Amino acid sequence: MNENKTPLSREFTKGLLKENPVLVMLLGMCPTLAVTTLASNAIGMGLATTFVLVCSNLVISLLKGVIPKAVRLPCFIVIIAGFVTLISFLMQRFLPSLYHSLGVFLTLITVNCIILGRAEAFASKNKVLPSVLDGLGMGLGFTLALLAMGSVREILGSGSWFGIKLPVLKNDPMLIFIMPAGGFFVLGCIIALVGRLSKKKPPEEISCENCPAAAFCIRDKAECKGPEKEGEGQ
Repeated sequence: MNENKTPLSREFTKGLLKENPVLVMLLGMCPTLAVTTLASNAIGMGLATTFVLVCSNLVISLLKGVIPKAVRLPCFIVIIAGFVTLISFLMQRFLPSLYHSLGVFLTLITVNCIILGRAEAFASKNKVLPSVLDGLGMGLGFTLALLAMGSVREILGSGSWFGIKLPVLKNDPMLIFIMPAGGFFVLGCIIALVGRLSKKKPPEEISCENCPAAAFCIRDKAECKGPEKEGEGQ
């Protein structure tokens, strides 16, 4: 078990921008592109995913010493599926219109690589509080990314925002933005904007230590070495 020496505030804030699961690590692309035609659908999917992230991280962190390594992934999926079923029942009861709008993508939260990735890479190796904060930060980062995409696509593609008609575009919306091509275009623009604002510089060496997807990599770290410095090995 890894001892977590990172400040708790860091565990929460890293998922908002620096390690945003959508805009930096490019995870969860399927719901990101599918449900963001409306801002209400985007925030509904984001908050449902956040709920599952926080709860599954909490339970997996509590049970990490009990779950055998050989069956840890099936156990993680069962835990995640339980919380997805719970949020589906709650949404079907109290928010039926949103439930039907999200459709199958709500159920597919079970196999969302963000949730399973955080369970395997973080919750199964850390204490309860850092795991909860990690899930909350990653979930909110996911929600903000979906909300940004959903807002842009709904405003430009439907001439409304959260169902409220806007005077400028309501009579002449650009329908391409609610189509798949518009989703890819908006996603690319937002990723470029976030990269510009964060002013990230490319690492001098490509290795497991500076790779943003290192937590999800299944390769042997001995195989992942940065380029040899000039003069070495000669």
